[in-house]
Amino acid sequence: MRSEFTAEPSSNDAVDRDFTVGEVPAVVRAPATDADRAPAFGVIIAGCGPTGAMLAAELRLHDVRVLVVEKETEPKSFVRIVGLHIRSLELMAMRGLLERVLPHGRRRPAGGFFAAIDKPAPKGLDSAHAYLLGIPQPVIERLLEEHATELGAQVRRGCAVTGFEQDDEGVTVELADGERLRTRYLVGCDGARSTVRKLLGVAFPGEPSRTETLMGEMEVGAPQEEITAKVTEINETHKPFWLRPFGGGVHSVVVPAVGVVDRAEPPTLEDFKHALRAIAGTDFGVHSPRWLSRFGDATRLAERYRAGRVLLAGDAAHIHPPIGGQGLNLGVQDAVNLGWKLAAQIRGWAPGTLLDTYQAERRPVAEDVLDNTRAQRELLSAEPGPQAVRRLLSELMDFDVVNRHLIEKITAIGIRYDFGDGPDLLGRRLRDIDVKQGRLFDLLHRGRGLLLDRTERLTAGGWSDRVDYLADPTAELDVPCVLLRPDGHVAWIGDDQQDLDAHLSRWFGTPAD
Repeated sequence: MRSEFTAEPSSNDAVDRDFTVGEVPAVVRAPATDADRAPAFGVIIAGCGPTGAMLAAELRLHDVRVLVVEKETEPKSFVRIVGLHIRSLELMAMRGLLERVLPHGRRRPAGGFFAAIDKPAPKGLDSAHAYLLGIPQPVIERLLEEHATELGAQVRRGCAVTGFEQDDEGVTVELADGERLRTRYLVGCDGARSTVRKLLGVAFPGEPSRTETLMGEMEVGAPQEEITAKVTEINETHKPFWLRPFGGGVHSVVVPAVGVVDRAEPPTLEDFKHALRAIAGTDFGVHSPRWLSRFGDATRLAERYRAGRVLLAGDAAHIHPPIGGQGLNLGVQDAVNLGWKLAAQIRGWAPGTLLDTYQAERRPVAEDVLDNTRAQRELLSAEPGPQAVRRLLSELMDFDVVNRHLIEKITAIGIRYDFGDGPDLLGRRLRDIDVKQGRLFDLLHRGRGLLLDRTERLTAGGWSDRVDYLADPTAELDVPCVLLRPDGHVAWIGDDQQDLDAHLSRWFGTPAD
């Protein structure tokens, strides 16, 4: 009799032998014979931000040898708060990370995101994690890096990629100190000014910054009553402006900058005072800053996400204003989409076009994010026309269907990949439902596919080394069976074994003997 839940370990092969935490594969310098050397790594990732760290962890779930190189010698020290949206929280739960992350953040209602229009989240959002988690950026970056290294990823800091050459067998990556490493694939997760993207020659079209905004944390000398009254007054016409108590006498400050300058240059406290006086008539006695930063509203999208054995993810592939807090989330979701596909390519079982689906699926998502941030940027303008549109949209958001659509867009739970004709659930992510084993997401920790069978008649057969099986006639589904990809999206719905086998082949390659 078939067991209710079956899961076989990933098999190792001779090309991509696993290695233990702390072990670094031997590296030699051989410029003339790089193309003849077997790659020391399956993947080298440039950049150890949230996208790079998450991607490294996803690859390690499949025993891929990973090296992450990060040009900064130390992690970020400034305490900027970022928000994890619903879909990112679901991904954390799918990988067993949510319980590690939750104690470090603060939950907030999942509403008021779109252009800061203050509307509550619609009732009954289709998620067990329907909230925003505010968390310090250095903390989430540290947690994701720790997760990757615990799984066996190697991280080298103070180590920048300065060049690379690719051939039919792999990529030779050159570091700033002249060291040359061989890898099967290179992924640029190195931010908006991505060296990998520039060296690859991939265009990054879009719009440059039209405005600049200063952001930081500092102490304030003015009484809170004065601050609250002035902020309320200014927010009637200038939405991207606030002074919010952060705790311990420190305030979070966001204020439009006076003029556009080089974002590479960090702002000074005097810049903040000047901007505050320009918009509020007072600098509120700000002093003793913890950290100071600036951001613009540039909007750009890489023309392609892959060129041969080199790929782009996160801010290296797309940038946009931080309106709605989508940037970090978009990058983490890129990583989860890419990780299992790249691993399948390296492990040797990927169908021929699987890696191409990374760009086909994720680039349209980024296009949509860029468009919705463009729209939000216009709605934040103090000009009469945009303000009139803002008032109209605010009225429309009183309709549940409108509010729900915008929340699902911002939080990425409305994404549906194009897998062809089929029920509405096909191509969407499946929420965390109750199953016999407990919760669905608990069965996805290893980053494998999952066949959830309510008929108890089907099997994953020759794909059981890549796809787990759960027979559960009581599962909370209104369809007989679903096949989930490792990223939690529904790849097939039905009850016919022959049709299932065709879709297993489509997503998980040729069955094992």
